[in-house]
Amino acid sequence: MARESFTICGEEVLPGQRKTLELPVPSLYTHTQLKMPIQVMHGRSPGPCLFLSAAIHGDEINGVEIIRRVINLKNLKRLSGTLIAVPVVNIFGFINQSRYLPDRRDLNRSFPGSESGSLAARIAYLFLNDVIDKCTHGIDIHTAAIHRENFPHIRAVLDDPETERMANAFGSPLILGTSIIEGSLRESVKEKGISIIVYEAGEALRFNEVSIRAGVRGIISVMRELDMLPKLKKPRKAPVTFVAKDSRWIRAPQSGIVRLIKPLGSMVLKDDVLGVVADPFGEKEQQALSPFNGIIIGKTNLPLVNEGEALFHIAKVDRLRSAQEQIEKFQTRLDPNTDEIEAREPPLN
Repeated sequence: MARESFTICGEEVLPGQRKTLELPVPSLYTHTQLKMPIQVMHGRSPGPCLFLSAAIHGDEINGVEIIRRVINLKNLKRLSGTLIAVPVVNIFGFINQSRYLPDRRDLNRSFPGSESGSLAARIAYLFLNDVIDKCTHGIDIHTAAIHRENFPHIRAVLDDPETERMANAFGSPLILGTSIIEGSLRESVKEKGISIIVYEAGEALRFNEVSIRAGVRGIISVMRELDMLPKLKKPRKAPVTFVAKDSRWIRAPQSGIVRLIKPLGSMVLKDDVLGVVADPFGEKEQQALSPFNGIIIGKTNLPLVNEGEALFHIAKVDRLRSAQEQIEKFQTRLDPNTDEIEAREPPLN
């Protein structure tokens, strides 16, 4: 029996067809119409409907490159189910190289949105009801905010077997079990019964090759786990994943210039010195200390800090040394200089 076609945004996509669509969003005040780009691949065989979304925060561009690489992989010709790729959700922020929309609202705090609300609410409503409503699974891709950087990791609420299965299949050495933030895409998606994980890696307005490679491989691994792509004939040994159920931001004890001592992804012990904040003369210095044993999954990249600003994000991890070993293997495997797998594309610098 032939598979039925897939209808989205008023367009019909036939089995085995790939189609690029444009979802109209509110126009600019110059009368210029803006449209959210969407690409749909509808496999010939039945299976899940997975969405990939990026740039919900308009300055988080790593995900745009990750999605570009994924949708250009040759093995998608063997796709089962349906893949919906939305590389730029916040088209306004993306154009302006800004995290926010022109009304200064955060799109990822504006879901489920409304037809008659703010600009952010209207875009959230469109995206949720015209695109996401069609899906069974999702991967939302983010980076850290401006002047910060995240170590590649998965964030998920591990309260159902399907979400946990996706999180483990992604292959990141660290999963951060987090609560859902009110107004986020994740909250609205969970309420619809859609399993979703969030991939966090890199810095706003910057490409990071290791983060991009990890994202591409992770998405393909999830698609294989969901039987959307054929399993490998010779499966690679599954990477060991550690779950952190607690994390904390370490903040600047005073205003000044911070000297960062511990790098991203490194193991830290309780009371380890992470960095030192000093005034320009060095007459007054205060140390930023780790509150517990863990892994640095986020840090500031800007040496100039005000008192109370976030410096380091520490994930509390059991079996710390084992986790550190897996992180080192992960970085070696994905570094273009040490990766044994031939790259499909030249690495970005």
